[in-house]
Amino acid sequence: MARRGQGQTGTRRPAPRNQPRARDRDVISVLARVVREVEAAAQRGSVTPAVRTKFQVVALMVREEHARVRGDVTSSPAHRAEQLKRLDGIGTILAKTAVRDSALLALLTGDAVVSDAARSLKHDMLRAVGIEPVADEVPPTEPTPFSAATERRVVPQSVVSRQLANPFLAPDFSAPRQSTARPRRLAGWELLNPLFNSFERAGGGASACMALPAPSSLHAPGGLELMPHQAQVVAAAASGHRTFLLADEPGLGKTAQALLAAEAATAYPLLVVVPNVVKTNWAREAGRWTPHRPATVIHGNGETIDGFADIVVVNYEVLDRHVGWIGDFGFRGRVVDEAHFIKHKNSQRSQHVLELSERIRSRTPRPLLMALTGTPLINDIDDFRAIWQFLGWIDETKPLGELMEALEETGLTPADPGFYPAARACVIDMGIVRRRKIDVAADIPARRIADLPVELDGAAGRSIRAAEQELARRMVARYETALANRSSEVVVGIDQALVRRVARAELKDAATSTGENVFSMVRRIGQAKAPLAADYAAQLARSAGKVVFFAKHVDVMDAAEETFAKQGIRFSSIRGDQTSAARQKNIDAFVKDPDVAIAVCSLTAAGVGLNLQVASNVVLAELSWTDAEQTQAIDRSHRIGQTEPVTAWRIIAAQTIDARIAELIDSKAGLAARALDGSEEEASSSGDVQLEALAALLTDALSA
Repeated sequence: MARRGQGQTGTRRPAPRNQPRARDRDVISVLARVVREVEAAAQRGSVTPAVRTKFQVVALMVREEHARVRGDVTSSPAHRAEQLKRLDGIGTILAKTAVRDSALLALLTGDAVVSDAARSLKHDMLRAVGIEPVADEVPPTEPTPFSAATERRVVPQSVVSRQLANPFLAPDFSAPRQSTARPRRLAGWELLNPLFNSFERAGGGASACMALPAPSSLHAPGGLELMPHQAQVVAAAASGHRTFLLADEPGLGKTAQALLAAEAATAYPLLVVVPNVVKTNWAREAGRWTPHRPATVIHGNGETIDGFADIVVVNYEVLDRHVGWIGDFGFRGRVVDEAHFIKHKNSQRSQHVLELSERIRSRTPRPLLMALTGTPLINDIDDFRAIWQFLGWIDETKPLGELMEALEETGLTPADPGFYPAARACVIDMGIVRRRKIDVAADIPARRIADLPVELDGAAGRSIRAAEQELARRMVARYETALANRSSEVVVGIDQALVRRVARAELKDAATSTGENVFSMVRRIGQAKAPLAADYAAQLARSAGKVVFFAKHVDVMDAAEETFAKQGIRFSSIRGDQTSAARQKNIDAFVKDPDVAIAVCSLTAAGVGLNLQVASNVVLAELSWTDAEQTQAIDRSHRIGQTEPVTAWRIIAAQTIDARIAELIDSKAGLAARALDGSEEEASSSGDVQLEALAALLTDALSA
């Protein structure tokens, strides 16, 4: 049985059975001391990089210690309760400190990068209390601070051996840099925004998919058989196409298409950049689809990689350490999985991905570049920008090369009525591939989303409703003050522009205020729903078979797992702080063991890349802020190989802001449908769901 604490990131060797109390006291005492130092620094307003490092280490260790204490059968229930209470106290200080500084708040997210400095400090803190870190968690002896100008951080010995063993393996960087087309008629025109806008206003009922050749074969080198839509992409690569935005709906087998496209294009060595949660799965899939091509996975500093492998898999979180040697390795192909991860161009992960793409394109004649994402558009059409830049279609200011030539050949400018549909077609022909399940995999059963409203009774429900009313009163007071300060303008009814300004100000304050805000309220709603959602998941497991249970916050997952344990239901826990091996072990337990009935999954850590089709029921205990994240989670079950209709049960707290958020998430689903699938459905505003939720709450309060 996968108990809480199993599969969590292993950071220390277990203490002897006769020493649990001393060990607990030492670790928790150190954490309490350090968190007070961080709290004091935040109160003084001096949150330095060193303070942020301490904050992140305490957060990591509290989470791990919490899981360890819960699973410790060597101590009494009273002792465990005491330790958990002390850890909860430290967690409360972390939470109150985080709202003072948005940089600290970001360190609590599931995809926060753990720096070398944090690993080093964690190592020292464990050593100080006599605990030996597990070998693969020990940081490098001389961690190199991040610098955008730093070319080399680590060079794995295996890579050096590859270079020394055979000089003929050295990459040839003599290829001339591809020149961009010289704009003629379009010189002086601003083209990027019209190109983006063409996907919102010029669909004309057509889906966004390039013309693909008929498949030449459905057989893969690994002895497996492709579906026709998969084989079409392989055939396109074989015919010479080299850039793809593979945006098939989740569950249509993009991994296999990318691996076999690389085989067809002989794009080796091939670099695959992926989220950490799917790193192991990519290596497995490479072994299935291209077994004759050795694959290696980069962990940490890369001590275990095979420098002679054809396929190198690295996760976003450690890419910064390997940018130097990767850029000089001579890769002829590059796949970026879950490419929407790079949409924020100022983030470190995006900068590294784009830097390596530019180096590959400047040194390799016509490399294979593939961006894989079932959800390329999440909040805004501008989400395309970084992906197109990775593929070499555009740079910071203009279209490049083949795309610019294609736009010139249309004979149109953005002032011409026909420019937008023509421009959209030019971009699609560069390599956008988008197929829907309903069109190419009709044998996959249907899916539906069913909302289950629940009433939050008792003290928790009353507290949440009171907090929501207080939030509304605070915004009404701010609205009325702003209205009273106007000198001459008379407004009839509710001023929606002012409503949105007030909502935007409240959202900005939420990152620094210590009082109730929309984020803390949503989290409290999730905590209150947790036992109700878990009870429903347990009923489903007993009556309908395996269930995937998604939650956003660790404490909601903890509460659900407590419920399952009390009811004697076996479960697997899939979280963001697990090692790749532990996560895969828990996935395998859910998929292969008939007695493991429920997979308790983190919405951020397990919502991408996993195949959980053994379950046809998904419970969403907490709502995401985006339809894309919700869809990704559901499609862990609704994918090729599923034989039963899939139902996603959304647990929604009635008469709270939770219900409004659900409506807003559904309204935003139209963006991808209109831009990529040719739907004439009106796309909703690209405004943030958080802002819209607050604006709706204020409008309702003003109307009351």
